[in-house]
Amino acid sequence: MKRHLTNAVYGVLDYASFPAGMLLAAPIVLHRLGASEYGLWMIATATVSVGGIIASGFGDANIQRVARLRGNGDTQAMAHAVRGTLAINLVLGTVIAAIAWIAAPFAARRIAAFHAVPLAETLAALRIASPLILVRAVETVAVSTQRAFEQYRETVRISTASRWLTLAAAGALALGGYRAPSILTTTGIFLFLGTCLQLRQVRGLLGKSALIPAFEPEATRSLLQLGAFTWLQALGGVIFSQLDRILLGITLGAQPVAPYALCVQFSQPIVGVVGSGLNFLFPYLAGRAESMSREELRRTLAKALACNLAAVACMAGGLLLAGDRLMRIWAGAAVAHSAQKILPLIVAGSALTGASVTGFYALQALGRFRTVACINLGGRAAMLPLMLVLLNRSGLEGLAVFRLCLGSIALLAYLPLVRFLARDKGTLHAGARAPLPYAFEEGPK
Repeated sequence: MKRHLTNAVYGVLDYASFPAGMLLAAPIVLHRLGASEYGLWMIATATVSVGGIIASGFGDANIQRVARLRGNGDTQAMAHAVRGTLAINLVLGTVIAAIAWIAAPFAARRIAAFHAVPLAETLAALRIASPLILVRAVETVAVSTQRAFEQYRETVRISTASRWLTLAAAGALALGGYRAPSILTTTGIFLFLGTCLQLRQVRGLLGKSALIPAFEPEATRSLLQLGAFTWLQALGGVIFSQLDRILLGITLGAQPVAPYALCVQFSQPIVGVVGSGLNFLFPYLAGRAESMSREELRRTLAKALACNLAAVACMAGGLLLAGDRLMRIWAGAAVAHSAQKILPLIVAGSALTGASVTGFYALQALGRFRTVACINLGGRAAMLPLMLVLLNRSGLEGLAVFRLCLGSIALLAYLPLVRFLARDKGTLHAGARAPLPYAFEEGPK
């Protein structure tokens, strides 16, 4: 229990460090450089995030496979899985970074068309962001491998230090009059150094051979069969939770991005804190799926869900009460006025998404990557036209309504999980050690 609580604390710290730092850096950048410059910084940061998520979509498959192999004590197979994930992420990262580099001039012209930020500066910011996608993809392999070993402490220390140094440098550069390209260059330096330290931790766990990318036939086949669905899930998450800021910037310019981005940043901890705090549940269940009884699974998930819902209710309620005042303190009256109508909707959407965390972790730990991908893609694909319509008709308020709808879709994760838990009800006796049927896994048979 102590180990789980420690991992939960470090998981929360891992997530909270960045949004907390962003909220501290936001007023400095906003007041010194203006809303348009802050908006450009957010667009470039979203580009790195979007590209990094797509390029590292096999990270969850890596956690599930390495955790399962670790439960069986197969060290060599674990190293092969990490090598395969690294090779896949390098290919995806290179492709996505190249696409972002090529698309940068088009996006820069659209953003700069509103005359808020010079074209050359906009292009430079987007071009700097492009190669950082590849670095993020490599970092994900190292982080996911450490989490599969249920070791959160060192990876969180490295990532937290890297983020805070980046944001401290951003504030210092803004105070010195430096603009978004300089801030992004500094971001790249710290991201690269942090990734090197993360890889060093993996070398300590599995040896140097794990850091040599290679497409081992068996390991790669298993990763592709499961990871294809996690990649599709990541792609769906980008389309419906990250791309909105980029489309907002292209459609309305950089300035409206500021209030929307701040509302999202204020509400993200509802999902992020819960997701990070319960992240240990993923490798914990994955490593014990073949030995845990169905009754034990029910009890574990019931406890996790109770903690999940309590945390979501507390954070959402507090943000609804204090959100407007915090927005005025951090961003000023003008930005707070623009955000006043959209903040409650975005908070409600984040609360619904946060309530689905336990369901998604359980499905992934038990190998139901296909089911999760279907929920994220099949359930949300119909909403892409809705997002575009709401954006064009209602602007910021339309995107806030879209966030609320997005949260409702996430709750579908509990339907297949409830069906599985209700299956063969009463056939497993309390305390029985009968293993969970691995037919629940949708990977290779």
